[in-house]
Amino acid sequence: MPQQNISPKDTLVYVGTYTGPKSKGIYYFKLQTSGMEVSQNITLIPLGLAAESASPSFLELDLKRRLMFAVNEVTTFEGKPAGAVSAFSIDPANGKLTLINQKSSMGPGPCHLALDKTGKFLVVSNYDGGSVSVIPVAADGKLGDATDFIQHRGKSVKPEQEAAHAHCATFDNSNQFVYICDLGLDQVLTYKFDAEKGKLTPADPAFTPLKPGAGPRHMSFRPDGKFAYVINELNSTIVTFSQNPATGALKPQQEITTLPGYYDGPNSTAEIAVHPSGKWLYGSNRGHNSVVLYDIDKEQGTLKWVEEQGTGGKTPRHFGIQHSAVHLAICNQDSDTVLAARIDNGNGRLKPSGVFAACPSPVCAVFLPPKS
Repeated sequence: MPQQNISPKDTLVYVGTYTGPKSKGIYYFKLQTSGMEVSQNITLIPLGLAAESASPSFLELDLKRRLMFAVNEVTTFEGKPAGAVSAFSIDPANGKLTLINQKSSMGPGPCHLALDKTGKFLVVSNYDGGSVSVIPVAADGKLGDATDFIQHRGKSVKPEQEAAHAHCATFDNSNQFVYICDLGLDQVLTYKFDAEKGKLTPADPAFTPLKPGAGPRHMSFRPDGKFAYVINELNSTIVTFSQNPATGALKPQQEITTLPGYYDGPNSTAEIAVHPSGKWLYGSNRGHNSVVLYDIDKEQGTLKWVEEQGTGGKTPRHFGIQHSAVHLAICNQDSDTVLAARIDNGNGRLKPSGVFAACPSPVCAVFLPPKS
């Protein structure tokens, strides 16, 4: 691949993948736009392999220190039944990633990680292991040994719920609570977070139940922290919750489908994200192969269906929203493509470019803005 020039003003998009015959790790692209009112003029220019890494299926950026963290979604690490977490520095000249170090995730099949608001700890969700670990991060990005580990136990009603399956960790705005969506338990577990010691303690109440067979997968807070949204993988719904900031307790407000009424085919959901303005929410459907848009009621936090947008590919997993909220990038895992779309700042609707970037088994996309 010919070397592409990168300037300090460029926005880069990093894509985590499942590695195998087609993929070797994390790939990256340069976002190129022109004529912002014309959605077709959005292009992701391939820059190649940013870093070789084993199944880096979920990525997390630290923009202040220009660091990248990734889970390595494997089942064996250093001879033990566990996955790994990798830390990378980002080369300011060419955007390539350099491995700082790796640590055990403490459980097999890590699928998600979240950096706390101090930047000192990562909370890692081990899907296969049904567990959660806390990994410390030094000032230079180096990972330390886990400061905490919690094993979930139990099951629910569907075959996919034969055991606990921790799927994501979400910090609230205060950084005092961490919420773990466990697909296998049909619960969102609430933990108090000690940002000095990197410890998790069950809150009271310790969990919020979802409908049997819902399969809570990912969670997103509205920017003001008043409401949280959980997307359920197995029954294709989103539940709106209000949060008690003192206790961390979640109170359900609404449940809404992610599918249009005419569709009755197979489906499972993947990602959910609130627009930085707090006005809109997006969710992805695998099967229906779409990203759906909802208006968020300012006072009640409830959702109103606006539209569906086809992704032009198969099995859309994670999608990333640019920090400036101008663009969104969708990973079509089973068609090996990433689609960029412009976000209409008036109504939140997506304007896909129609130009697909080739990427093997893409799972997660994150935007790296120019350094301020």
